[in-house]
Amino acid sequence: MTALSETSADQAKNHSRLEHFPVTFFAIVMGMAGLSLALGAAEQAYDLGALASGLAFGAATVIFVMVSAIYTVKLLRHPHAVRAEWNHPVRLAFFPAISISLLLLATLTRPYFSSLAETMWLVGIAMQGVLTIAVISGWIGHRAFQTPHLSPAWFIPAVGNVIVPIAGVQMGYTEISWYFLSVGLIFWIVLLTLVMNRLIFHDPMPGRLQPTLVILIAPPAVGFVAWVHLTGEVDAFARILMNGAYLFTLLVAVQLPRIVKLPFALSFWALSFPFAAVTIASFLFARHTGSAAHHLLGTGLLAVLAVIIIALLIRTLRAIRADEICQPE
Repeated sequence: MTALSETSADQAKNHSRLEHFPVTFFAIVMGMAGLSLALGAAEQAYDLGALASGLAFGAATVIFVMVSAIYTVKLLRHPHAVRAEWNHPVRLAFFPAISISLLLLATLTRPYFSSLAETMWLVGIAMQGVLTIAVISGWIGHRAFQTPHLSPAWFIPAVGNVIVPIAGVQMGYTEISWYFLSVGLIFWIVLLTLVMNRLIFHDPMPGRLQPTLVILIAPPAVGFVAWVHLTGEVDAFARILMNGAYLFTLLVAVQLPRIVKLPFALSFWALSFPFAAVTIASFLFARHTGSAAHHLLGTGLLAVLAVIIIALLIRTLRAIRADEICQPE
């Protein structure tokens, strides 16, 4: 009888974990895929093999499959919980992390399996297009959002659009790439104004959301990479984007010692992809201009990114082992 009770308790516990499995888990995929792209940029800059980037790519793929499978089961068994996340003022912005993860993996897959990568990319842009309209419609719809609900996480839908050209140009989808880049940059400017207003004139963000400050780096950094892919050169606007990314990197660096002391949450994975983006942008700038300074910056940022990823993996595994994740808020 006791064994049966323990089994029932374990089943109920697993059931609860599944119900509270958050969409923010896809931020881990973004971080690992970003790491692979950053390692690939470094390997190209130093004329090395693709072992490190390939291992990170494999890890990102495995995590994406696992997280997608679990979240699909959650959708089937607990659709009300998925609806609750969609109606959540913060987690709503993380849904495009699904399509962003697919777009990043498509970019990584292209050198190995071009036809599979194109299929993944087409599915990714379809999802990204739908989610962008759906999220923005949710923002301007009937729901009453308040200023405390706003955070840099709201940049995620915009960043997803800017990622599209990175693989899209190489696949020959130039005009559709321009469309997504335009959407991403327009909403980045709009959201940047709103977010800076919230950060300056209102109460500080809760500790759980403090790591999302790092997302400020991503739009200009990814925008630079996309712009160079589309135009083929580092022009004046590209330099504005690159230096804007460095500005936000410096601002974040000042806040980072305080952020890392906060209790761990999955939102800490927001640290990973933006640092990967500015690392990739630095190596790309160096390749196009021959700048030794940007080459060194890229190398230094890659070292920081590696430390961040290792620390995040360790803290995530500890949190899972301590049953601190997939808990009701």
